Amino acid sequence: MVSRPAMSPVSPVWPRKPNLWAFWVLRLVLLLSLKSWAEDALQHCTWLLVLNKFEKVGLHLSKDRFQDHEPIDTVAKVFQKLTDSPIDPSENYLSFPYYLQINFSCPGQNIEELARKGHLMGMKPMVQINYMYSVNFYRWEMENVQILMEAAPMRSTGYCPAEAMCVLNWYTPMPFKNGSVVSSVDIYTNGIGPFVSKKRFYVNMNGFLKRDASGKSLFAIGYESLVLKSSHFRLSKSRPLWYTVNHAPVFILGGFYDEKSILFSDSNFQDYVLLELSIDSCWVGSFYCPILGFSATIHDAIATESTLFIRQNQLVYYFTGTYITLFDKSHGSSRWVRVLPSECIKRLCPVYASGNGSEYVLALTTGKNEGYIHIGTITDGLVSFEMVPDGWSVCEKLPGKNCSIDWATYIADERNLLLLVKIDSGQFYLVNFNTEFKTLNILYKIPEFIPEAKELDFLVLLDTVTYTNTPMTPKGLFFNTLNNMLYIWGNFILQSYNREEFIFLADFPKESTIKYMVNSFKGQMAVVTENEEIWYFLEGGYDVYQVVPSQGWETYHNLQKMQKSSFHSEDESLVSLFFEDGKLFQLVYLFDVGKERLVKRLLPVGTLMEYNLPKPFTVVNQGNYQAISFTHTCPFKEIHLIDVPKKHHASRTESYVALPPLVSESLGFHNNNTLAVYQGLVYYLLWLHSKYDKPYADPVHDPTWRWWQHKTKDKDYFFYLFSNRLAAEGIYINMNAYQKLYNMSGDYGIPDLFFLDKGNWFTITVVLLSHQDTFTSSDSQGLWLGPT
Repeated sequence: MVSRPAMSPVSPVWPRKPNLWAFWVLRLVLLLSLKSWAEDALQHCTWLLVLNKFEKVGLHLSKDRFQDHEPIDTVAKVFQKLTDSPIDPSENYLSFPYYLQINFSCPGQNIEELARKGHLMGMKPMVQINYMYSVNFYRWEMENVQILMEAAPMRSTGYCPAEAMCVLNWYTPMPFKNGSVVSSVDIYTNGIGPFVSKKRFYVNMNGFLKRDASGKSLFAIGYESLVLKSSHFRLSKSRPLWYTVNHAPVFILGGFYDEKSILFSDSNFQDYVLLELSIDSCWVGSFYCPILGFSATIHDAIATESTLFIRQNQLVYYFTGTYITLFDKSHGSSRWVRVLPSECIKRLCPVYASGNGSEYVLALTTGKNEGYIHIGTITDGLVSFEMVPDGWSVCEKLPGKNCSIDWATYIADERNLLLLVKIDSGQFYLVNFNTEFKTLNILYKIPEFIPEAKELDFLVLLDTVTYTNTPMTPKGLFFNTLNNMLYIWGNFILQSYNREEFIFLADFPKESTIKYMVNSFKGQMAVVTENEEIWYFLEGGYDVYQVVPSQGWETYHNLQKMQKSSFHSEDESLVSLFFEDGKLFQLVYLFDVGKERLVKRLLPVGTLMEYNLPKPFTVVNQGNYQAISFTHTCPFKEIHLIDVPKKHHASRTESYVALPPLVSESLGFHNNNTLAVYQGLVYYLLWLHSKYDKPYADPVHDPTWRWWQHKTKDKDYFFYLFSNRLAAEGIYINMNAYQKLYNMSGDYGIPDLFFLDKGNWFTITVVLLSHQDTFTSSDSQGLWLGPT
């Protein structure tokens, strides 16, 4: 990847021979002691990550929230002392407000002891930060930028009776960039020492904080509650988590029965807080608003890149965060803003995908404006609502006198509204309204009864279909903008490729009714029913599987409890279900007495389905011995991708590497000054990227080239000073450790996003393998992505 001078795990120069001998003896002892420990515990080890403010680095239990979004001038004095380094003191080296504090834990092991063992063996956590581009591509360029860093070890401050017994953590800067508020942090090892599997964290900007007169951080949207109560979850069923996919820096979840509270997280529920919202909870009822009940419950909570939306009773509120990396600071809200105050809003509907540089939210009315839709548009933190159709109601174009719009979804790039409409006779229609041409079309008349589909996986709904006596009860719509797949769901699932012809998925039982649907936007779907069942299927397929409850779930759940997993309990309640990076997660509240807690846990669908299957083999007698006979020689299906273009180039990912400066401290520990230098170098690297960004440039035009152009000739001299302990501040800055990467190793798979120039195209070969064939077969299919 990047060349770097050879370095032992502790120091490149040993002052005395006895110290070197002692180190290798200690290392041998550690290797022997770790052998048995590695065999039974390492597979369960996990990374730990917290955010530290610049001035709190070294405090072992310190933890901060990502509130400050501007660089700070705290490293200039340190850089001025580096007279024997390749940096130019006249350049403007700033820093970021935060560091990442990294450690790891293993079951039954002391965390501090683990960190010391790992460091002495040469372990170095590698940290890759990935930035998500902004929704508004008119203001900010759509960049896929990532930076790879090596974490630097540092002893914690405070009393330390012996160097070898001090508390140890690893640190890297936490850089941010303009045009991005969502960033993921991947942590993995350098391959030396204890093995800890790769883990992803989300470290997102939080624009909903403020400071009081004393400088303490407080939430601007409400009051933080320190304790979650079981009553919060006993009376509340699970509810959907709604947000703009890949672009929402915070998640919010309402639905607490008769409480003006939401769950709030800026880390994808790695941690969270319970907030009581600062809204007035009033009721603006009148003759045109037929809602009879009143409740403090927060309904329909939706998070976008910059703005939060909630509904309480018939009232809608929004709050825009302060995100100066996206737009002017004045766009942020000082309080919750009530919008559509004279309307009676019965539901908010999310729009998962942005379009035209904006985000959207839909408000469904009832009462005097039944048959109209309010489209909310969020651009640069500014919110506006428009009522459509203009001058006429949807109900006027449908049979019957009255109608009700029960659900809506918006396809922004097409400017099409898809509406689920019920007329007074009880008939449901799928209706399309184009907001540009102001036209309305009835796309599909939904059958009144569930189709008859005995012993079938699916059924194409044609005129010849027979029906049962069970009424169809449509509840909602879901449209995937990535593959144009539309779903109508209720006590059934209808699937369509063209919004006019539908396929009935017969595996889903008519006795259950779907409460909400979630999509991974990578081909996987899951639904939650009114009685908290979880069903799973693949988009475009026909098989629908019940995963909770099921035999597979009972087996897996019991195994986890036998292992005393902290993520499982005898008494638990589902709070929400959502996908993250293609994996399905549950948010669950566990009612263990004295240990009640909210956990985010993986729902391993593949494992559950494997446990559901009968044994893939049988034991047969063959003469005097028994043998295993497999049901299928290849009991699985596979998809192989061949001739895939380089992921790094197809997605235009721009990758940088930044390694910490070498230090001459005898045990290899960094201090506040050396970490400050690391901060300043990372800041300058990203500043060069923003100033000289050329995604098509060859290495000669690398933006980092001008940084060292007059210093590389003295590289050996700088290392000579450092290796003889003559360098200022005991620091060596390796110029080769700060550069742009053009040829990534392990560059495989299909990127989430392809960038195409006019006339450019890629071909991908797909090979399918299936055990259902009488012989193993393969089929190749070229996928052509046409010119933009």
